[in-house]
Amino acid sequence: MTLREHERIDDLMRRGYRIIQNETKFCFGIDAALLAWFAQVKPREKVMDLCSGSGVVPILMDARNACGDYTGLEIQEDMVEMAQRSAALNEAEDHIRFAAGDVKEASSLFPKSGYDVVTVNPPYMKHNVGLKNPDMSIAVARHEILLELSDVLREAAKLLRPGGRFYMIHRPGRLPEIMGLMQEYRLQPERMILVHPNKDREATMVLISGIRGGRNALLVEAPILVHETPGVYTEKVRDIYYNEQLR
Repeated sequence: MTLREHERIDDLMRRGYRIIQNETKFCFGIDAALLAWFAQVKPREKVMDLCSGSGVVPILMDARNACGDYTGLEIQEDMVEMAQRSAALNEAEDHIRFAAGDVKEASSLFPKSGYDVVTVNPPYMKHNVGLKNPDMSIAVARHEILLELSDVLREAAKLLRPGGRFYMIHRPGRLPEIMGLMQEYRLQPERMILVHPNKDREATMVLISGIRGGRNALLVEAPILVHETPGVYTEKVRDIYYNEQLR
C-alpha cells in the first residue's frame, strides 16, 4: 500500500485489521472505538455509517463482528478516498464501501428503509460554540458547520427499515435535544450508556441507541469508566480496544 504525504498505517489491535490515517487531518479517538463496540450487527445485515470520516467505525465493526455489509457516507472526498484504501488494505472492499456525499441528502442518495443499522459519530459542537480549528477538515469533524443534529436524526430515520437500529455517540449535555429529536423522528430510545473519564469525573460522552418505530422503555446501562488511574485504562476499556474475541 503506497501512502501519501503525512499518512500512516495504524494497527486496530483486532484480527489484524489496520487503518490509514493522515496526521494533519482528524484522527479517530476512543469515541469511535466505543461506538463500534456498542453497535450490534448480525449476519447479512446492511449498515450505513454517517459522517464516516476515515472509515474507522465500519472497519472496526467488521473486525469485531466478522459479518455485515457496510457503507460509509462522508462529505470530504479526500477522506473517502483514504477510507477506500483502508478497506482495500484489509481486503474488505467487497463488503465495506465508502461514498462521497452530504449526510443531509443521504435518503436521496441511498434507498429509503434500506438499512438494518445506522451508526454515526457526528460533530459534537454547535456551529457557534467553542473555538474552531483553523484546519477545515478538523473543524468540520468537530463542529456542526455542514450539518446539524436534526439532519443526522432525520436522515437516519429515513434510511432505516421499520424496526432498524440506530447507534450514536455524543455529548451528555445535548441529551435533551437528542431525546427530543429521536422522538420526533420515531427513533424510540432503547439503550444508553454514560462514559466517564474516571470514577471522580462527570460523564463526557454518551452512547445511545434507538429503534425505528420501537416501543420499548429506555434501558440505562452501567456507566463506562475510561481510566482506573491516570494513563491506565480500565479492564472494560482494555477489552473494548484489545480483546480479540468476537461477540
